Amino acid sequence: MGKARRLDGAALAATIRAELVPKVAQFRARVGRPPALDIVLVGDDPASHIYVRNKERAGSETGLAVTVHRLPATTTRDALLALITQLNESAGCDAILVQSPLPGALGRGAAQQVFDAINPQKDVDGFHPQNVGLLVQGRATLSPCTPAGVVELLRRESIPVAGRHAVVIGRSEIVGKPMALLLLQRDATVTVCHSKTVNLPAIASQADILVAAIGRAAFVTKEFVKPGATVVDVGTSRVDDRALVARWFGDPSQRLADFDKKGTAVVGDVHPEVAEVAGALTPVPGGVGPLTIAMLLKNTLIAAEHARS
Repeated sequence: MGKARRLDGAALAATIRAELVPKVAQFRARVGRPPALDIVLVGDDPASHIYVRNKERAGSETGLAVTVHRLPATTTRDALLALITQLNESAGCDAILVQSPLPGALGRGAAQQVFDAINPQKDVDGFHPQNVGLLVQGRATLSPCTPAGVVELLRRESIPVAGRHAVVIGRSEIVGKPMALLLLQRDATVTVCHSKTVNLPAIASQADILVAAIGRAAFVTKEFVKPGATVVDVGTSRVDDRALVARWFGDPSQRLADFDKKGTAVVGDVHPEVAEVAGALTPVPGGVGPLTIAMLLKNTLIAAEHARS
């Protein structure tokens, strides 16, 4: 990955999960059952099924009780909301996650209505308006998993945040906005950029910490990056164009060889050339993704403990 120091999210995620194991065991000994995470998966989106399998496996390995409710794509909005109500009222459920995106057949506004229906104390994604409000005020118990994982990575890698200029590219409710808030609460000076930002590379290149979260493969090139900056790549895009992979990673290269075996490659928002100028960089895959799952497991334990405090 060129000169940049590799910020190994997968290794840190394994450490966080290992730290959770004894805490989960203590909860189980005290309560008589493990913390329970219920995941709701609607429809047939292949990527969502992979993500849910990864969450289920990681949760079970950490000692959590993970139940996946797999619903067909024909599920109605009322049926989905009825399941959420059932889980809200269940004493055996500590944490609820609804995998997004939801099928388009559920109609406009379905995801927001579903997130709003989840009991805020069981909302381990941190998407409920009550949890968002608490996050804005700097007193959230359950923070969105991906931004929380990024903050944990910066902390454990001893990358200074206070007084630094952080630029977040992306303003989604799931990553961009909460990422900006969490960095602001750690005394960074934060700029949020998006698709309508004028002269985006010039603004991004002022950042000491650059977070790319826009979902556009290899969009962030060298001109976006100040030499020595820490670059966090939140994006994941599946690419099936061999010529693109060869251009980005080189021919021959290990990434191209992997592409030839699988017929597809997962790449981030950050162009591989950024490794030549960045001081530190998260890889894709193996960077932010595993941390998102680790923070989900941590949030599940937090929700379970708070329900009994």
